[in-house]
Amino acid sequence: MTWEYALIGLGIGILIGGLAVRYGNRKLREQRNMQYELEKTKAELADYREELSNHFARSAELLDNMARDYRQLYQHMAKGSNDLLPNLPGNKKPFSYQLTGSEADNDQAPVQMPRDYSDSGASGLLRDEHPKHD
Repeated sequence: MTWEYALIGLGIGILIGGLAVRYGNRKLREQRNMQYELEKTKAELADYREELSNHFARSAELLDNMARDYRQLYQHMAKGSNDLLPNLPGNKKPFSYQLTGSEADNDQAPVQMPRDYSDSGASGLLRDEHPKHD
């Protein structure tokens, strides 16, 4: 009977010792805390990416609506200009560019590209006016 009590005591002692080491180890607690923070940060990053994706999708939708409204406004102004000022020469009409049917249907708006002045050579802005003397 003594052996049985000794073995039971040894088993309970090993179990208590194992639990004490497991839950009493400071590095293990720190590791668990770090793992929890890592998982939490990953979840926050996933939420942020989702929010960012939704933001840009909504922005693209709003820009598309704005472009469509701009084309409709331009067409309205061009038609009104032609109806109300029919006797003006072509170069004096404020809305002389007319959208063709394919441009209006294909979401093409009249775009005048800004002139690129860098094609004509250096402007001299970055040129060293005073050469260095050695």
